[in-house]
Amino acid sequence: MVDAPAAPWQRPVPVSPVSADEVANVRVPTLEAFVLPPRVYHDQDVLDYEQDAWFAGGWVAIGREEDVLVPGQYFLAPVAGENMIIVRGNDGELRAFYNVCRHRGARMLEEASGTLPRIQCPYHAWVYDLEGTLKQPRHTELLVDFDPVEWGLVPARVDVWQGIVFIDLSGEAASLQEFLGEIVNEFARFDLGALRRVRRIDYDVKANWKALVENFQECYHCPGVHPQLNRITPYNSGQYLPSDGASMNSFMDVLPQFETLSMTGEADGREPMPGMTEEDHKRIYYSVVWPNMLYSLHPDYLMLHFITPLEPGRTHVRCEWYFEPREIEKPDFNPAEAIEFWDLTNRQDWWVCELQQQGTRSRAFTQGRYSSMESSVHGFDLMVADRYAADGVVTPQRRVSKQDSTQGVVDRAKRVAQDRAAD
Repeated sequence: MVDAPAAPWQRPVPVSPVSADEVANVRVPTLEAFVLPPRVYHDQDVLDYEQDAWFAGGWVAIGREEDVLVPGQYFLAPVAGENMIIVRGNDGELRAFYNVCRHRGARMLEEASGTLPRIQCPYHAWVYDLEGTLKQPRHTELLVDFDPVEWGLVPARVDVWQGIVFIDLSGEAASLQEFLGEIVNEFARFDLGALRRVRRIDYDVKANWKALVENFQECYHCPGVHPQLNRITPYNSGQYLPSDGASMNSFMDVLPQFETLSMTGEADGREPMPGMTEEDHKRIYYSVVWPNMLYSLHPDYLMLHFITPLEPGRTHVRCEWYFEPREIEKPDFNPAEAIEFWDLTNRQDWWVCELQQQGTRSRAFTQGRYSSMESSVHGFDLMVADRYAADGVVTPQRRVSKQDSTQGVVDRAKRVAQDRAAD
């Protein structure tokens, strides 16, 4: 019997195009560090490496389990240049398959999501059940050494945390829980899988994917770029939380006169989510989950960004808002103020990220320096730099607190006032 390929053909992961020496000045404490070299935002060979080594090399967030709750429900997900089918089988199991027919390689499903009884190739009508098994195709009865059981759809690992679906094309990553690290414990008191999406907005951003993640990691830019955000959660408020594994976690404080992040600062009658403590009622939690998910937990809703690199200078961003079902069912439920708030904030962010993309292409730009308010940006860049270097060294993250950074500004103001008084 001739065995069919049991696993997808893996392109050899290329040698990193960014050397350890090139990012050595990033892999030091924040107050000494330089930002990433500008070419990593522009070079095609760098993005190709990131796709093969990172996006195809471990867990990546791709969607929500609420879209595949019953047998036959599926959605398609782009990952590292591949198109993946995420489908609920008749046995209740969630599976992921490459969207490729095993006959002559046609893409099978084109609709982004839906419900189907089977997976059928539109070209020659080869049929697979929801568990990926090939049914005997017509006119293959005379083939030599051909067993349909050996020619099912090519699978990939899939798992779920808090209703968020992750995929691992490599098949070799640690368990999802181990990969995620401290974020699992930090938010264990919530049942975020029970939330339901009320809105999705897709953005096509003309900037490198890493610039978007870096932007999410700091509020140093908020007073000038996001006045509507800064008036509710001041840019220098909050703290960094324990972070290990794939996540970097923090929170910002909501001022006493406000309830949540919305155009009015009010929750429009929505109750805090189950699991929220009194402390949580006045916090917005932010996390980045390597490499591509931005997580924002509010007292009354969850917002997620899923980031997909398209080109060195182009990124697709899918932003989704989730609320408690009991709130959605209320006749006066109105999420518009929260969605408008973040749609505005998103577009402000994409604007400055696109400006950065344009500017870092200039021959005049060399590696800049982080401010002391950008420890989390540096933390993400350390994840990037360590993976470029690929030398097995994990650079420790020593984040400078926002309070220490703010105190530095206060101390400088005092020194300036003293100097003026002395003159």
